[in-house]
Amino acid sequence: MGKSPGGSERRTPRPAPDGTTTASDRDFLRTVGRRREDGAYVVERRGTAAGHRKVFESFADCRACFDALPATFVAADVEWPGVTGRRRHMLVHHFAEHPAFPCRLVGRQPLCARKREDRDG
Repeated sequence: MGKSPGGSERRTPRPAPDGTTTASDRDFLRTVGRRREDGAYVVERRGTAAGHRKVFESFADCRACFDALPATFVAADVEWPGVTGRRRHMLVHHFAEHPAFPCRLVGRQPLCARKREDRDG
């Protein structure tokens, strides 16, 4: 298990709660990003029951969701197929926690994030 900035990464395949095998997981404070062997990318809320997750066809699909958001966005701005209610908040947290998404939280009530100008890192 190697450490990386912003989270830890497990590269050993292991079964996910839904029975699929994961290629790697990345744990963050509030969320987990899971790359499945079938190419899907799953965002889950840490430590909660099933249902608090969004399965994207790929990491690129998750990135497209982020790219479609305005420069400053709230959870209600996260409009993507299969994303409603608490999953919107979970994705805002995931985007702010994952180093591949150049943004940070700027407000909690309402939950709000802002994309960084330096979109390359």
